[in-house]
Amino acid sequence: MRILVVGSGGVGDAVARIAARRKFFERMVVADFDPERAARTTRAANAGDTTYPPAPRFVAAQVDASDPAAVTALAREHGATHVLNAVDPRFVMSIFTGALAAGADYLDLAMSLSSPHPTQPHERTGVKLGDAQFAADDAWRAAGRLALLGIGVEPGLSDVFARYAVDHLFSEVHELAVRDGANLEVLDDDGEPVFAPTFSIWTTIEECLNPPVIWEAERGWYTTAPFSEPEIFEFPGGIGPVECVHVEHEEVLLMPRVLPARKVTFKYGLGAEFIGVLRTLHTLGLDKTSPVRVRSVDPAAPGAVAVSPRDVVAAVLPDPATLGARMRGVTCAGVLVTGLGTDGRPREVYLHHLVDNAWSMAEYGAQCVVWQTAVNPVIALELLAGEVWSGVGVQGPEAFDAVPFLELLGAPEPAGYGSPWALQERTPL
Repeated sequence: MRILVVGSGGVGDAVARIAARRKFFERMVVADFDPERAARTTRAANAGDTTYPPAPRFVAAQVDASDPAAVTALAREHGATHVLNAVDPRFVMSIFTGALAAGADYLDLAMSLSSPHPTQPHERTGVKLGDAQFAADDAWRAAGRLALLGIGVEPGLSDVFARYAVDHLFSEVHELAVRDGANLEVLDDDGEPVFAPTFSIWTTIEECLNPPVIWEAERGWYTTAPFSEPEIFEFPGGIGPVECVHVEHEEVLLMPRVLPARKVTFKYGLGAEFIGVLRTLHTLGLDKTSPVRVRSVDPAAPGAVAVSPRDVVAAVLPDPATLGARMRGVTCAGVLVTGLGTDGRPREVYLHHLVDNAWSMAEYGAQCVVWQTAVNPVIALELLAGEVWSGVGVQGPEAFDAVPFLELLGAPEPAGYGSPWALQERTPL
């Protein structure tokens, strides 16, 4: 297996650091628009790679992720069998298209972007997340290639949990309720908490300010208002109660395609401060992606320049990949499954995965949110390399057997990835 990773930000960097301990692939090319950032990642990965000395398995490259032809050319140059998209979802379709043209399988962490319904955005779906990719299913099947969508943590591990619950824990599923929360803090130089998103602010704005999608068997997919239906959810691992609200997320678009459930929802523990910041950005129009004309402050280049307001927000906030040393706390991803157990009695189970920032920094030099996202595509690639998972067409993680994935995730190193998951029984209402 020869892997092309497009993007060496927080997640792409963590992918390489995790993969350096595994034996299942021959080469990993880490490509970024900024060649020096890709080189930093490959230097760190090669330094931690004792699998195939002395020949380095990690190679840096430059690529424009918005150009499908550039992705195709780079994949062909290195004989890539698999392309992993580790950049913002605005580049999904160009990388997805480029991988197919190169004859490579494809994986991503988030799906093609949505567009709200033009007249009823908080009632009806418009273009849904992933619609553009699922529309290409026939082309991928005809080529005999696999496009595995949404194989991060959420979506990704949450979908694997849902498949496991359907297959092994329940005879009837009433709701697959993805619930994500944390007690993370980012500290300033004086040790005081400050506002700093721990994941891509571009992606966070996209998913939190778009109309959230809900699935019900009797209604199909429909939408509601951002941050609606707040609930207090009790998270394990010392996190405790966190207010969670509806946001747009891929699981709701993926799980119902394969898994039988009366309802599928996604709620995120954002916190009042974060919701307030997002509302302010929306009010000021700073969430917009369309460029606006701004007067240049550079005397050598007078006139106006076109900039995206959302890109400006991302530029002035710290890079989440650099925050690990300033972070403390635990992040939790999981699915609360309700329904009837295999004995026919009411059952409620929270399947979840916890990562402590102190552990991920000490072990991998990666902060916990990006590490928890990055470990899942690496596991999926290992299962594909061993033909434990296989398939063609456009599919999500819930289409595959969950057991080998969860066994690899939790098993101690070197057999597995040494990051156990857990199952918490809860009292049905």
